[in-house]
Amino acid sequence: MLINWHEPEHVYLVCGKTDLRKGIDGLAIVIAENYGLELYNDSLFLFCGSRNDRKQSILTRY
Repeated sequence: MLINWHEPEHVYLVCGKTDLRKGIDGLAIVIAENYGLELYNDSLFLFCGSRNDRKQSILTRY
């Protein structure tokens, strides 16, 4: 998926190790509970796994 980096209103980089096995629903819960952020505000969330070569992102557009 190609992302136009100028399109999202906010870009968040979640620091630290994240368990990427949680899937999109688990990562959405991490965003809502741990950081108190809304998923529906045209944002890009970037997560890093325990290894440096594993990344996952959530792009919300509403």
